[in-house]
Amino acid sequence: METKLPPASTPTSPSSPGLSPVPPPDKVDGFSWRSLRRARPGRSHSSSQFRYQSNQQELTPLPLLKDEPASELHELLSRKLAQCGVMFDFLDCVADLKGKEVKRATLNELVECVGSTRPVYPDIIRMISVNIFQTLPPSENPEFDPEEDEPNLEPSWPHLQLVYELFLRFLESPDFQPSVAKRYLGQKFVLMILELFDSEDPWEREYLKTILHRVYGKFLGLQAYIRKQCNHIFLRFIYELEHFNGVAELLEILGSIINGFALPLKTEHKQFLVGVLIPLHSVKSLSVFHAQLAYCVVQFLEKDATLTEHVIQGLLKYWPKTCTQKEVMFLGEMEEILDVVEPSQFVKIQEPLFKQMAPCVSRAAESPGASEAMEKLGGGLATGDSGAREAPLPLPTPQVAASGGQS
Repeated sequence: METKLPPASTPTSPSSPGLSPVPPPDKVDGFSWRSLRRARPGRSHSSSQFRYQSNQQELTPLPLLKDEPASELHELLSRKLAQCGVMFDFLDCVADLKGKEVKRATLNELVECVGSTRPVYPDIIRMISVNIFQTLPPSENPEFDPEEDEPNLEPSWPHLQLVYELFLRFLESPDFQPSVAKRYLGQKFVLMILELFDSEDPWEREYLKTILHRVYGKFLGLQAYIRKQCNHIFLRFIYELEHFNGVAELLEILGSIINGFALPLKTEHKQFLVGVLIPLHSVKSLSVFHAQLAYCVVQFLEKDATLTEHVIQGLLKYWPKTCTQKEVMFLGEMEEILDVVEPSQFVKIQEPLFKQMAPCVSRAAESPGASEAMEKLGGGLATGDSGAREAPLPLPTPQVAASGGQS
């Protein structure tokens, strides 16, 4: 039997048994005074300087796997994986050129044969861990803006990309056995994967997104842990750090996870919506991940229409007061929500919603983007394209508001 949430007591504080109230909007339109005290610094070095090992051994090419007899294939594969665990300094473009090329060629060979060769689980996980689990570099620009600043790309990407590709093909191999791999891919491994999502390199985060999604699908015992750690990352991002590069990628993974939730929704999932996804609307970097965040919210409403009241009232609580660009995003998300809301649920929130829309109409005349968003939202309600088609209150367009309702 599905747990239903009772109506909120007031338009601004939804609450019910099993659900925490939406935190106060003390972070909306926050202004960072630190940005006035710091000049924009130069780009920092990437993490290659933290991956380099001094006094490393010299690499020599090994025989190809395809030329080796089956009896010696296992030993040769282990030697090649050990070779790929040697790290190089990519900040020095001319250092260890021979060794770098030997490792690159070996990684290429392993990528091509990972699906056809019996994997050596401890060796391959050890090699992957050595290459990807390195300390991310301290940023010299704590005010890094992903929309304006150029990200720090990983100099060792020629090797690192092949390692990630090898890992991905390893997980997707038809012969992959989760029952064996779970001895080496545990909670600590997953936690270190999640920490890498803070990398400034978008290519690295894209690989991490796909890999984490595959891990979530293949290791049922890690699913709850992955969701829990994502919650912790988001809460720290909202209330402590205010900076994490991989929020959009994590939300994209969670959008797929939410789509697969069974009904009725568990209390923990509803808590995640009300206590994490809604407060994420308060951060100043919302534009970086708003599309993925809105998708997650809509997925929840399509699963359980009774959550509509809590979602709408939560968004109204965090509605931007001065930032027109942010208001346009909120209006766009509200339009997506109203496309799926049921009329019986819309009746519960129509009054506070229209009260919020009224000042939006007056501000829309000063912003083309807001004006367009208001017209789309108002048009959807007027023509009955959304679930709010039975709403008794009309939503005026900016033109009507500007003319005072006169024709």
